[in-house]
Amino acid sequence: MAATAANDPRSTLRGGLPDRYLTPEDIAALLSVPLETVYAWRKKRTGPPGFRIGKHLRYDPAAVRTWVDSLSADNAA
Repeated sequence: MAATAANDPRSTLRGGLPDRYLTPEDIAALLSVPLETVYAWRKKRTGPPGFRIGKHLRYDPAAVRTWVDSLSADNAA
């Protein structure tokens, strides 16, 4: 399913990530992985750290960037 420019999280990028908290769908779109992978990462505690606002799961863009950077550093070593 292709995302339109209006709801594509990559369309609001500034400094690489949007200026708002990210949803699991945003993470999947930004990293080009299936949504199920994002939930599997959460269950295994291997993905970016998320938090709940009521029943809604959200991710801090800065924490996502740190997580991605840590993966890059691990692969470079």
